[in-house]
Amino acid sequence: MTAIAKGSFTGLLAGNLLGLFLNLVESVTGLKVYILLLNVDYIPFLKDIKVSEIIEFLLHLIVSMVLGVLLHIYLIKKDFPIKQKVRFVVKVSLLIGLFLYPTTMLSDRTPEISSAYSFFFWMVGHGLYGVALGKLLIYGKGVRG
Repeated sequence: MTAIAKGSFTGLLAGNLLGLFLNLVESVTGLKVYILLLNVDYIPFLKDIKVSEIIEFLLHLIVSMVLGVLLHIYLIKKDFPIKQKVRFVVKVSLLIGLFLYPTTMLSDRTPEISSAYSFFFWMVGHGLYGVALGKLLIYGKGVRG
């Protein structure tokens, strides 16, 4: 499997896991973390267009697939032990979650920036995403070692 195919596939799987987790959290708690995941209100050319939840989720999956490809290519080139590769992907995922959470201030549909519970579940979701993506990327040939 090529780096692009494997990275895309693993990004697709992990992205779906993150979406399902945050959707479940939002359904159970009422915290708008799934809406935050799909939010495009801060993207200049998209904020003025009314897009459906499906389109927003597809945009999320595209970003996840690109991230999967980039991380896969990076890990192929690095000589990290397997556990370190997974930890690296988890750290990157948590950093992305940390940097994206403040976009909640740019929309009235998303949680308040001060919502500790929303931040907690947002970061847990990104941690789970990182574990899933990291484990999937090292599975099989290409990144092991």
